[in-house]
Order: sequence, then C-alpha cells, then structure tokens
Amino acid sequence: MDFALLYALTGAFVGLLAGLLGVGGGLVIVPVLSLAFAAQHFPDGHILHLAIGTSLASILFTSLSSLRAHHSHGAVDWRIVGVITPGIVLGTLAGSLLASHLSTPFLKGFFVCFELYVGTQMLLNLRPKPSRQLPSPPGMLAAGGVIGGVSSLVGIGGGTLSVPFMTWCNISMHRAIGTSAAIGFPIALAGTAAYIASGLKVADLPAASVGFLYLPALAGLAAASMLTAPFGARLAHRLPVAKLKKAFAFLLYVLAIRMASDLL
Repeated sequence: MDFALLYALTGAFVGLLAGLLGVGGGLVIVPVLSLAFAAQHFPDGHILHLAIGTSLASILFTSLSSLRAHHSHGAVDWRIVGVITPGIVLGTLAGSLLASHLSTPFLKGFFVCFELYVGTQMLLNLRPKPSRQLPSPPGMLAAGGVIGGVSSLVGIGGGTLSVPFMTWCNISMHRAIGTSAAIGFPIALAGTAAYIASGLKVADLPAASVGFLYLPALAGLAAASMLTAPFGARLAHRLPVAKLKKAFAFLLYVLAIRMASDLL
C-alpha cells in the first residue's frame, strides 16, 4: 500500500510537470521508481531497465491528457508533429534496443549526467536566441532521431530536448510546450513496445511485469498523472514558466545526486 501511494503521488506530480513544462516527467519517475524497486528487492541488474520502461509507458497516458489540454488552447503545432515523428520513432526504437544491451551502472551514469545537464539548462535558462527557422525535412528527421534516441535511454518524453529545440527555431515557448506534449506520445509508444519486447525473455523479473514494464507502478502513475496534467496545462498559460523551471532544476539536482550516491 505504501508503494501504491508513492506511485500515485509521483504520478500526480509529473502530470503537473507535463502540462506545465511540456516534459513527460521521466526525470522524476525514473529515480523514484529505481529507489522503490530497490526497496522491494527487485533484481539489481534489471531495476533501471524496469524503471525506464515503466516511465515510458506512463508517458503514454500523461502526454495524451496534456496534449488534449494544450490543443484546446490552440498550442499544438501539428505540422511540426507530423514532420518530426518518423525520426522520433526510429531514434526511440534504436535507443530502446541499445539500452537492453547496456549495463545498469552505465545507464545510471548516463542518466545522472543527463539530469545534471537538464537541471543546469533550466537553472540558467540556457538556450540559443530564437532567431532561426525549423530545418528542412531531412534536418527534422535527424533532430527527431536524436530526441527519440536520448529519450529512450533515460525514460523521458523528450520535452527537455524538444522544447529547447523548438524555441531555438523561433517557436514561441507556450507553443513549444504544447507541441512537445504531442511529440511525447510517439516516443512513449515506440519506447514502451521496445522495452516490453526486450524484456520478455528475461527470467527473473517481478511477477507483475510484462517485459521491462511493471504494471502496479504504471497503474498508479497513469491514473494520477492523467488527472493533474490538464490542470498543469491551464497553469502553463497563467504562471511564469521561467521561475517554475528553476524550482524544477533544483529538484533534478537532488535526484541526480541521490542516484549518483547509489552508483558510487
């Protein structure tokens, strides 16, 4: 029961983040699930793979709820979604299959470095001046491949990469956040399918798992996040997002340091 409550509270928090900042919440979900799975004595060698796979699956529900709310505000650029999705899917599938062959210490190290990078970016509000236009279709394909590949390795919906990319290409912040919510769905769909497939032949996973997907955690995360994501989307059009990003950055530092301590 304690873990069910933890999953629900985490889902409620990341739902707010998804709606507010256009991020899937994986940067919070993966460290929390890693700690919870370790406390439940899941096999050490599979904890992070389970956490990433479950995180991606939860983003399926979070992104749907968030994008519906942003679409109602006219903040989703479906032209961008259509052009970038093929690269997103290819990159996500490749990254997910690669992750199944990487060790837990490597994935943890990669995740910690990425989380510190995103925290620093948010804290300092580092992004190029929005003086560019979106690249040509081949450039969008390549950008989607990078966003999908990195997202699948760390269990995120891609917002920490796609939002800066779009603002760099002269897309307004609110429109970038709304479009990022839509981009998160193909990342989550392709990543979930790949993590399930790569874990089906693993023998010592928890009983309630389907591949690298832990169903009890997914249920709590999805139910709570779908309730709070629309509220976060409404707040995104009313609150100063820059200040909220700085608060989120401090949280990322705390989570990264906690995971790094386990690694060391």
